[in-house]
Amino acid sequence: MHKALEIENLKVNYGSIEALKGISMSVEEGQIVALLGSNGAGKTTTLRKVSGVLDAIEGEIKFFGQDITKMPANKIAALGIAQSLEGRQLFGNLTVEDNLKVGAYCIKDKKKIQDNFNRVYGYFPILKERKSQISATLSGGEQQMLSIGRALMGSPKLLLLDEPSLGLAPLIVKNIFEIIKEIRKDGTTILIVEQNALQTLKIANYAYVLEVGKINMEGKSEELLNDPLLVEAYLGSKK
Repeated sequence: MHKALEIENLKVNYGSIEALKGISMSVEEGQIVALLGSNGAGKTTTLRKVSGVLDAIEGEIKFFGQDITKMPANKIAALGIAQSLEGRQLFGNLTVEDNLKVGAYCIKDKKKIQDNFNRVYGYFPILKERKSQISATLSGGEQQMLSIGRALMGSPKLLLLDEPSLGLAPLIVKNIFEIIKEIRKDGTTILIVEQNALQTLKIANYAYVLEVGKINMEGKSEELLNDPLLVEAYLGSKK
């Protein structure tokens, strides 16, 4: 199995604050890998650095063996990394369809774009029903679906998901996580950042637990689900 993403000794600062203190992790091609931890642990910082939005002071990131550590965000996107952002961050005054078109800006092939529309509407039929609707008027769950759909419009090899369950009702979360599993089955590798550890471990193959800029635990998801330390710290109850 190939490594889609390799992060080695990554250090990122915000001014004088050390956000990441030398983390190392990898994502195998075809897997869902979870990055868990509480607020301020450095999860979103990790995704932002992978997608080229932040600079690192030390360390290396490779995407299918290619060094992308100092590559600009637009080139990283063109290689096949797309991110669904925390808090959705849609273009609220644009329609559903126009938001999706924005996600396909790297793709010049019109047939490929249409195929991607069909794929996204296959995962999220409600978006097809709402395609002419202004995105600001969608429910929270529909906006999250649109955010993931927009990222998928770029045909990513690696999909970065930042807190897809944030602020959503449990039933909607369950639905979205089922669709994330489908996306992985269809061949897209996924790195998911979440505070909802229990739901995430149920769909992930492997997980890392980040605490104040350092990885303090890692392992196969089923092992972490049965780890009493993790259960106590992050899961509370496994029900």
